[in-house]
Amino acid sequence: MSPNGQQSARQADRGPLPHVISPPGAAVAVASFALDDGEWFASHEHAAHQLAWAPHGVLAVRASGRTWVLPSTVALWIPAGVPHSTGATSSALLRSLYFWPERCPLAWEEPQVVPVSGLLRELINYLAQDTDALAAEPRQRAEDVVLDLLRPVSVTTVRAPLPADPRARRIAEALRADPSDGRTLAEWGAVVGASARTLARAFVAGTGMPYGQWRTQLRLQAAMPMLAAGATVSAVARRVGYGSPSAFVAAFRRGVGVPPGTYFAPGNPRQG
Repeated sequence: MSPNGQQSARQADRGPLPHVISPPGAAVAVASFALDDGEWFASHEHAAHQLAWAPHGVLAVRASGRTWVLPSTVALWIPAGVPHSTGATSSALLRSLYFWPERCPLAWEEPQVVPVSGLLRELINYLAQDTDALAAEPRQRAEDVVLDLLRPVSVTTVRAPLPADPRARRIAEALRADPSDGRTLAEWGAVVGASARTLARAFVAGTGMPYGQWRTQLRLQAAMPMLAAGATVSAVARRVGYGSPSAFVAAFRRGVGVPPGTYFAPGNPRQG
């Protein structure tokens, strides 16, 4: 049984629950299972706090109206009771830690990005051992160190919601398919049958952002899975519509809070 006492939609449809390590008396349970590229769990919540992390592949988590893209260098803390859905933007191993609230000193009320250092990575894998491979006292010491290592970093989630207006939505969907498309709103207006001013108002009303800001967010959202998969900054910049790597890096820093080399660098103590 999962830490919230329920099966997820994927587990109910596709077979057995993942292997869960939850020894009697432990403060932390660990579950590990594979996700295929594009596979998602339906929205659900847990009675326990969750740390979602992928030692291999790239996770994405949707919660509280936001989406986090998570390479192996970062994890996401999801407080108990927060509805969320988890998926993979490439084939991934999802390794989740579940912390029983009554045994957990952390009281974060919102999801938090946590950098995964080399030490934290090893400790998570250490706790993922079968119950008979790790005695109670060493397990408790490891759990305590894991909690000591969980420190949130300040990053901004990238969000590019679709506008409701059908003409603006048509543009948004076209840009999702090809984020490098550099047409102006006036040029798009000739395609969808609306003035640039009408489309500008539709984007602000439907997304809360001016068109230019929304397109930047969309480009960053498209870039993150490519960067996480190992593509170079230069290649990604071209694919999402930037004329130079430096312009893309500057936009990434403004939009996320750190440059891509920090967010995706393995072992960097300040990934976010």
